[in-house]
Amino acid sequence: MGALVTLDLPDGSPMHGLPWIITFAPLGETDADEWEPVVCGPYERPHALALAEAVVAEEQLMAVVEPLLPALSPGEIRGEIAAAQTAAQDDAARIEAADLYGDFEDVIDDELEAAGEVDERTGSLPAPDETELRAGFARIARLLTEKGG
Repeated sequence: MGALVTLDLPDGSPMHGLPWIITFAPLGETDADEWEPVVCGPYERPHALALAEAVVAEEQLMAVVEPLLPALSPGEIRGEIAAAQTAAQDDAARIEAADLYGDFEDVIDDELEAAGEVDERTGSLPAPDETELRAGFARIARLLTEKGG
């Protein structure tokens, strides 16, 4: 079994509606395991999570599921970088002030359950089929073209 890494987003975050990509890479690199990461997407977030989980459930891989930010200018990219830097500083301060043994929730499982039917046998969402993915691609294409308009 591999590892799935993604952002812990609050409910209502506008990032939920962005296109998401998955980067697959070796879980523990040794000389025999060195290969270039494979980036797939864009997908809608629930599809990306389900696909990543389906792949890492059977392979010793790491899957990083992250939003794709469709920026239209260098200034917009700089703004996203500044926001990420500020968020990282805020997170570091929050972690430093937090209780060392505070509550921990497995947010990925919670998000997968909220996104749809979880397979009771494997405890994960079934991977979306080609039709579902193509419908998601069409929605993402509309989102990206509307952003520029």
